[in-house]
Amino acid sequence: MNNELKVYRAKQDLTQEKLAKEVGVTRQTINAIETGRYDPSLSLAFELAEYFNCSVGDLFIHD
Repeated sequence: MNNELKVYRAKQDLTQEKLAKEVGVTRQTINAIETGRYDPSLSLAFELAEYFNCSVGDLFIHD
């Protein structure tokens, strides 16, 4: 699954660490999502979309 998480994070000038704290996961989890090594749970995907005020479909692209 491809994602735009790094793009959305960069637009708000957020570090992986800051975003991780905001959504209650580790920095390593954010890194693994961004690099495509980990697909987030549905609840985490919705939490990230809510944080960035966008849809899950805007953040995550099923290929």
